Amino acid sequence: MSTERAALAAAAVVGIQVGACIAGSRWLVHDLGPVALTFLRYAIALASLLPFLAGAPRAWSRLSAREAVATGLLGITQFGLLIALLNIGLVHVGAGLGALLFATFPLMTMTIATAAGHERFDAALSVGVLLSIVGVALALGVRPPDLGGKALAIGAACVLASALCGAVCSVLYRPLLQRHAMLPLGALAMAAAVLVLAPAAWAEGLGERARLLSAAQWAAMLAIGLSSGVAYWVWLWALKHAAPTKVTAFLALSPVTAMLIGALALGEAVGWGLLAGVACILVGLALTARRQVGREAAAI
Repeated sequence: MSTERAALAAAAVVGIQVGACIAGSRWLVHDLGPVALTFLRYAIALASLLPFLAGAPRAWSRLSAREAVATGLLGITQFGLLIALLNIGLVHVGAGLGALLFATFPLMTMTIATAAGHERFDAALSVGVLLSIVGVALALGVRPPDLGGKALAIGAACVLASALCGAVCSVLYRPLLQRHAMLPLGALAMAAAVLVLAPAAWAEGLGERARLLSAAQWAAMLAIGLSSGVAYWVWLWALKHAAPTKVTAFLALSPVTAMLIGALALGEAVGWGLLAGVACILVGLALTARRQVGREAAAI
């Protein structure tokens, strides 16, 4: 249990880090472009892991061809397809509604993990996950949208598909992490995504856009990239030692963190429901963390 508590604490740190990166990305995305920003973020993150990969070739040699392909596809899905779908979705829906839809990530994870036999259904755990989603809605002040627009339907579908990508990856990483060294596996997944993102980022004008960034923007970019490298390692460690549903539930801290940083650093307005939302999220996470969920590692 002490290991699981440490894993959930690590998941909470990652949830906060993701929120901080969202806030920082708001400052950079208009100058860099979404694909170039994503490429630079994970290229820097991958570079930060290189000093710790001395034994990686030996670890990679233990991967079967099927496992190596699966790892690469997980990385491309997590760092490429997920981000692309989310960015497309946010063109058609507001940031608040987008964050709320993406907050269904742990609910999807729970459904997939239960259907796959990795976890058993637990009613109280479900309530905890749902409370965290309600808390996100309250904190962000999300209002019911007009359901008549085609653009809204496209945007909502893309954001939900993005959350589904994350949920699938969170469940499928676990059996690989049970059999292989964590850091080499994660580096391989991230490298596959960086290779796929590179031509798209260049086509978006990465070379010219990066040259025009100020020193302060480059400092922010480096901070986002380096913290993402550490956070990815921590995230994999959490997935290795705790149920995917529990780990992903702590992503509910991300939009709240982004909102608080936006209010403090960027002067963005804060809705009246922030305190109620934070309280609801904390109750939901506390309930989620207390539940015992059976897990079985299945082969890919």
